[in-house]
Amino acid sequence: MAKSVEKYEVMYVLNPKLTEEETAAVVEKFKALIEKHGTIDELQEMGKRKLAYEINYLTEGYYVLVKFTSDPDFPSELDRVLGITDGVIRSLITMRQE
Repeated sequence: MAKSVEKYEVMYVLNPKLTEEETAAVVEKFKALIEKHGTIDELQEMGKRKLAYEINYLTEGYYVLVKFTSDPDFPSELDRVLGITDGVIRSLITMRQE
């Protein structure tokens, strides 16, 4: 039986103190990880924005939104990798209703 695929989106916030190269490297890392396990439907780098509340003494972050399709096992692995990656200060993965 074929594995089911679901639509998800992940929003992650990077430390704004990362250099352009470091930011690009982290974005590329997650882009490659998602492409390895699924399909990217949309990738939007929203840039630096003010945080709703201070996180680790930071008042702004670099926001990235990725809409993707993958099997249901992948988001937990993505969440794990986001949690241990330097520079990621927050992330949230949700299922998309379309």
